[in-house]
Amino acid sequence: MQVKRIAIMGAGLVGSMLSIYLKQKGYEVEVYERRPDMRKTGAVGGRSINLALSERGWKALQKIGMEATVRQLAIPMNGRMMHSVDGQLTYQAYGKEGQAINSVSRGQLNMELLQAAEKLGVPFYFEQKVESVDTGNGPAMMLNLKEDEIYPLDADLVIGADGAFSMVRNSMMKTDQFNYSQSYETHGYKELTIPPDEVNGSFLIEKNALHIWPRKNFMLIALPNLDGSFTVTLFAPYKGEGGLDSITGEAELITYFKTYFPDVLPIMPTLAYDFFNNPTGSLVTVKCFPWVVGNNMLIGDAAHAIVPFYGQGMNCGFEDCSVLDELIEAHNHDWSAILPAYQQSRKPNADGIADLALLNFVEMRDLVADPEFLFKRKIAAKVSEVYPDRFIPVYSMVSFSHHPYAEALKEYTRQDEVLTDVLKMPGIEEKWATEYLPQIAERLFNL
Repeated sequence: MQVKRIAIMGAGLVGSMLSIYLKQKGYEVEVYERRPDMRKTGAVGGRSINLALSERGWKALQKIGMEATVRQLAIPMNGRMMHSVDGQLTYQAYGKEGQAINSVSRGQLNMELLQAAEKLGVPFYFEQKVESVDTGNGPAMMLNLKEDEIYPLDADLVIGADGAFSMVRNSMMKTDQFNYSQSYETHGYKELTIPPDEVNGSFLIEKNALHIWPRKNFMLIALPNLDGSFTVTLFAPYKGEGGLDSITGEAELITYFKTYFPDVLPIMPTLAYDFFNNPTGSLVTVKCFPWVVGNNMLIGDAAHAIVPFYGQGMNCGFEDCSVLDELIEAHNHDWSAILPAYQQSRKPNADGIADLALLNFVEMRDLVADPEFLFKRKIAAKVSEVYPDRFIPVYSMVSFSHHPYAEALKEYTRQDEVLTDVLKMPGIEEKWATEYLPQIAERLFNL
């Protein structure tokens, strides 16, 4: 399959990054985006759960020469800071000393990628909507939203980087043997804000941490921004205990926060405005296969939308780009070999992180304050510290390594089973770090 001209549908994070990779490989690349240019209109507010950039994302940025630029936009978060209802704080490090995930503004990062792509000569066409793609080898049909005109677009390869509700995928779904699933959580989310200190612009809570207010079936999280503010997100069920349906006015909202999140209420002066003006976001998981039909392929959320609770949606999409780049090299630009190898490599890992993200939602809202869970994490961290070459906890495997997500999912189940059994050992609380540690380690070793 000869490929010279590539059309990418979607100028979001993954589409913009992919255009840089492909342009650097010598392809003629064009990017089409349904929305207006965010550099002129500003990023859409109310739905921008901050990104948690970790090792896989950094690798993809480093390969296109953008790591140093993005480091300037990132705030390291070395661990979780848990807030109990009575205001008690508990800190859990994410990994070893020096390891951190990084809070990055989605809008800022997207604009940097757009700028970098344009500097390479990649043209971006905004307010252009995909009407359909040909699942053979014919042209895509596009709608110019500014002129209300439909026109054909010829390209050797059309790449759908157009998000969870991809129009490229929509056309592919109409073919035979296309598998697709879409599942929504019973929870929605609201984006809120903690502003910087009015006097000196400083952070009002710990800067270098991801803050979590776990309340069993629901939670609040906060990630830092460069201006001293925090992007706060309330994840709660639509109905039931702690449900969004119970908040019908400002009085109910204040009562809700006084009941569940009293320590943060005094530092959220725009709470009511944010809550009632920002949309309620939904949480969806999308799985599909194949990712390649005719001269069309899917990447990022178009292929594998996941919930945000492992902070890996963007990292997984960026890893799609770096893996595709490696396959282009390995197969010497032979797309008849690249495309099947790409979907074969990425599909199991996309499914793996989708499942891990759902499991981590339960962990963040239900378990991070649970003594047994914390004890298991403490044991795993100690084994990793003493035997770093022989054991990696699952969180570190996902966030601080390049181990396949599918492998990490298997390890999640295995490690939890081992640690659950370990807790049954006589006198475990007194003996785990001394007498039992070598025996526990032997059972946990995974490399």
